Amino acid sequence: MAAAPPLPRPNRFDVSIAVGGLLGGVTMWALGLYTSGSGLLPADWGLVPLVVMAALELLRRSRPSFALVVGTLALTFDMLTPGNAATIIMYTDLAYAAVLYGTPAAARRIPVTTGLATVAITLGFLVWWRDPQALFVGLGAAIVSFGPAATGALVRDHRDAAEAARLRAEQTALLAEMDRSQAVTAERARVARELHDMVANHLSAIAIHSTAALSLDDPATSKDALAVIRENSVAGLAEMRRLIGILRDSGAGTEPAVAPTLDGLTALVEGARANGLDVTLAGLGGGPLPAPVELAAYRIVQESLTNALKHAAPGPVRVSLARRDGALEVAVSSPYGAAGGEHGDGDGGPRAPGSGAGLVGMRERATLLGGTFAAGARGAQWTVHATLPLADTPPE
Repeated sequence: MAAAPPLPRPNRFDVSIAVGGLLGGVTMWALGLYTSGSGLLPADWGLVPLVVMAALELLRRSRPSFALVVGTLALTFDMLTPGNAATIIMYTDLAYAAVLYGTPAAARRIPVTTGLATVAITLGFLVWWRDPQALFVGLGAAIVSFGPAATGALVRDHRDAAEAARLRAEQTALLAEMDRSQAVTAERARVARELHDMVANHLSAIAIHSTAALSLDDPATSKDALAVIRENSVAGLAEMRRLIGILRDSGAGTEPAVAPTLDGLTALVEGARANGLDVTLAGLGGGPLPAPVELAAYRIVQESLTNALKHAAPGPVRVSLARRDGALEVAVSSPYGAAGGEHGDGDGGPRAPGSGAGLVGMRERATLLGGTFAAGARGAQWTVHATLPLADTPPE
């Protein structure tokens, strides 16, 4: 059989109450100061409930219900002696502590029990004495038992309310920190997508044409390649300056007015043709679209053309946009090679390195708008297909 756990060390304040009550009670006994006890037992017997009550004060926090029950018996014994005020005062503290530190059930039960006991004592003495003076006995019982218990209940309610308010404040602070972390993460992902989509296209063109300029000993070809390199480096620098402006702007959480739209797809396709892609564009027109949808569609086409420039085999690249069932469908197809990064170049490797972040960014853009995204090889073609809902579109 497991041994009972040892009692915790008494609180220093409880020790002070016990010592102070014991010394005060002994002093009253030595001076012959007594309450209106019955006196059925000699005054010296009053030291017994005094010592018991002082010892119970050491248990007022760790064993409050036990201390109150034993204290009630000690108080009853004290009434058979001339009575000691210190014993009564320490009992009132035990009644208070039993409600304040006891279980919730005890905290609800003790005030009711002491209240009923006070009423019963009052009625009993009224019937016995048949004198209104019996009301003072009931008043004394209320002061000794019901009053401390009711006070403990009030203090406990205030303490529980304060603890609940503290917990709510901590939960609110935790939720606010989680919201802040999620907002920071979402903003970092948005900036990462913008940085990748704005710069990758230009850097890929620079990498491809610089390779051509280094590998071909043809002044005309090298000059054309350098012209494309300069054009893309200037455009990339402008995009970088735009991104830095977004980050420095106090309202960086909103998309700036100069964000790309579908009206810029024609220029984007022309730039891809200048970089050597055989691109065709179909499906523009049909009225304005929500700004987040236009931005997402533009970036998906831009990244698809960048991937085609880096990885596609020679052949036509087709870009199409169409409205169907309340959504904008974006489709890009390019010749699929047998090797390479996201899809091969047909010559055993990609013409420019890729990390796969482009596919992740396109999928994120579609998902944020509540749409779908798919990319992969279909026969001899690498296809990218995105569906972007036009209704109830959240801002990116």
